[in-house]
This record gives sequence, structure tokens and C-alpha cells, in this order.
Amino acid sequence: MTLSSAGKPPLQRVNHHWRQVLKQAMRKPAQLLEQLQLDPQLLNGIEAGQRQFPLLAPPAFVQQIEKGNPKDPLFLQIFPQAAESLAHKDLLKDPVGDLASQGSTALLHKYHSRALIITTGACAIHCRYCFRRHFPYSSTNSHRLDWQRTLEYIQQHPDVSEIILSGGDPLMLPTKQLHEITQQLSALPQITTLRIHSRMATCLPERFNAALCDWLKNLPFRLVLVHHINHPNEISEPAAEVFFRLKPLIQQQLNQSVLLAGVNNNVHTLKLLSELLFTNNILPYYLHQMDRVTSAGHFICSDHEATKLVAELQASLPGYLVPKLVREEAGKSSKIPI
Repeated sequence: MTLSSAGKPPLQRVNHHWRQVLKQAMRKPAQLLEQLQLDPQLLNGIEAGQRQFPLLAPPAFVQQIEKGNPKDPLFLQIFPQAAESLAHKDLLKDPVGDLASQGSTALLHKYHSRALIITTGACAIHCRYCFRRHFPYSSTNSHRLDWQRTLEYIQQHPDVSEIILSGGDPLMLPTKQLHEITQQLSALPQITTLRIHSRMATCLPERFNAALCDWLKNLPFRLVLVHHINHPNEISEPAAEVFFRLKPLIQQQLNQSVLLAGVNNNVHTLKLLSELLFTNNILPYYLHQMDRVTSAGHFICSDHEATKLVAELQASLPGYLVPKLVREEAGKSSKIPI
């Protein structure tokens, strides 16, 4: 982690193909514990969580985890926990009403002026608190299955001027396929803004190769890239180099975080994260109260704690570095400020 890296030119690194790097991701909990020098007893009780939502942790993320520390905030985000099997009331498999907002099998239309395309169910990392960890991707699995209907839906809703590429992680798609999607979207004159939600910069920085950057450079839209970074330790030197390369390509880089018990629910961490993001040309955007998804209740923080943390941030940071504390509720016309 560095506060000065954004002002430096990117380093020259070996250009490993990102898919080859992803093949090196950790998928076996016992192997990860061994590499991180952690107690094998942590395997107890995780079978159900691992079976339902298997461990997936790419090298760049694992390298930022402190060895020998079972409470490391990055480790807690990815490692299955026995607590995932505990029953919690008010937890849902579809906590934000995704399925009820489908305009087509691949498109969600919740809010005026913008629609979201689920491009893929694949991610480079499995976050244990993911609000789509139970999402039926197999039935909405590819934009290609229903792409014509998706385009027709957008055309029939001329108020939609912004398209959000989401997933999964949209950058898991081959660059050629991304180009095909955006080429067809560019034929719709109503679309002026393209927003991409991705965790790739910190999890798989190798993905931002020359071909992907060329695709970004030539997009005919106002371009917004929303990163998902919860803790300052996620920002490695390779990630900072990605942010530097993206600066001339992206009109606006934003970040959204999820407030997670044991991970980032303290003012020091959130303050450092905002400062480090700004150093890397990224503005804090949202701090989400965690979506109440089944199997992730152990990450929930109370609204009282959340508002207290934001008040402390407001007292110590300029306003533009204080993320908006919000919650998403099914059926609402926007995120709900807290």
C-alpha cells in the first residue's frame, strides 16, 4: 500500500495473460491456510459455506493478506466461515429484489434513467458477503441468450440514458465480447453514459492489458468505472499502477465499499481508505449498509454504528471524501440514504 504511487509512471512488468494468472487463484481452503500460516482448525464448520459458495481468491488479493493473522480484514472477506451456517431472521437470498426488476433475463431496470446488464455470473474473487451469492445465474447466464430482447427493452424505454455493466464482474468477459456488447449499445443514440462495476483492479490487475485499455479508450460514451474496494490494504502497487493508466481513459473513477463487521467498521480504516483512493484519482462514492443476504449475517453492522462512523469521517475529512451511507431496498426508486 502506498500514498505516492499514483504520481509515478507505471512500472514495466512481465505481461502475464490474465486468464493464466486467474488459474493460480486459491480454491482450496486448506491450501490457503497453509500458505498464510494459519491454524487448520479454521476449517472446522466451513463445509456448507464452501460447498454452496466455493473459495476463490486470486494471487494479487492473497498477496495482500498478512500471514499468521486470522483476523486480517482481507482474509475475512474471502474465507468461508462456520457462521455462514447460522440461521438469521430477516436474511434473504434476493435481498435487493433483483429478480422482480428484470426487464429481460439479462437486464435489471430498477431506477429511472439507468438500467443494469448482468453480463456474466463469473468473478475473479468470491466475496463472502456478496448480495448475489444466491443469484440464479444459470437462468440468466449470458447476454447472448436474450440479447435482442435486452436491446429492444432499452429502445422501448427512451428515458434510459445510462447502461451499467455488472455481473458477476463484466471484465471477466473476453475483450472481444465486451467490444461486441458496447458496439451494439452505441447504435442506441439514447445511451450517453456507460458505467462499469468491477473489482478487477485490486483482485486481478493483470486484466487491464493493452487490449482492454484500447477498448476503454475508444468507447463513444461518457465512461464511469466504479471500483469495489473495502479496505486500504487491498490497494497494492500493481493496483495503483492500473489506476494511473486508467486516469486518461475514464471520465470518472468512483469507489463503493460495503460496511463489514471485523473488516472496515472503524473510522481509522475508512478515513485511510478515502485518502488513499483520492491519491489514486478515485472518489469515494457509496458506503453500503450490507445487503441482508442469506449466509452473511455475521458481517452486519447496526445503523447506529454506521451513522456514528460517518459522522466521525465528516469531522475529519473534506466532504468530497466522505462516501454516502446508503442502503438498497427492494422496490425503491433509488438507494436510500441513512
